[in-house]
Amino acid sequence: MKILLAEDTKDLNKVVTQMLEMQGFDVDSAFDGEEALKLALSNGYDGIVLDIMMPKLSGLQVLKEIRSRNILTPVLMLTAKAEVDDRVEGLDAGADDYLTKPFAMKELMARVKALTRRGSQYAAKELSFGDLTLKSESLELIASNTVRLSIKEFSLMQTLLLNQEHEVDNNYLIEHVWNDEKDASEETVWLYVNFLQGKLSYVDSNVEIKGHKGGPFRVVINE
Repeated sequence: MKILLAEDTKDLNKVVTQMLEMQGFDVDSAFDGEEALKLALSNGYDGIVLDIMMPKLSGLQVLKEIRSRNILTPVLMLTAKAEVDDRVEGLDAGADDYLTKPFAMKELMARVKALTRRGSQYAAKELSFGDLTLKSESLELIASNTVRLSIKEFSLMQTLLLNQEHEVDNNYLIEHVWNDEKDASEETVWLYVNFLQGKLSYVDSNVEIKGHKGGPFRVVINE
């Protein structure tokens, strides 16, 4: 599981990063809002932890921007403020959870684990992008026509759609679609990308997968 942690207090950032890594998470750290936004737009994450009060861009500004780009990654907001209005503003902007400083490290770890589980549950729902719909119950890809996908094709398409606003690299896809299977490689990813390209053509969708062998990959809408 990969986490983006945006916290401008360096000591706290370091401690939380170490704790997350001890729990098995891969962590990217950011110390201001601009850096956090750049990372969120260029990488795939299973969860994002955002401090509200940060230099350059606030956590709320970062949250609003990533949600406006249809990035659906679950987000936990951290703040030193306990006022209800701040909490409501964060939730209204698209936050999934909220934790007020000071907090117990055990509680933060529990919240992050719940957050990433929630992301997996969300990923099971129907997804749409452009004229394309992906249905989990039937494993169907639907546009002008309908085609059924294999489980791996479905998982790959689902992962790309959940990260539709940025490129996704081979390592992320192998981890999330193939669960780090020993035989999975960039050849495997490229093969399945080509399978999906063929099925996108079959359903006559305006969506295509951009990328080359070795990645990274991204879904785009052809106008």
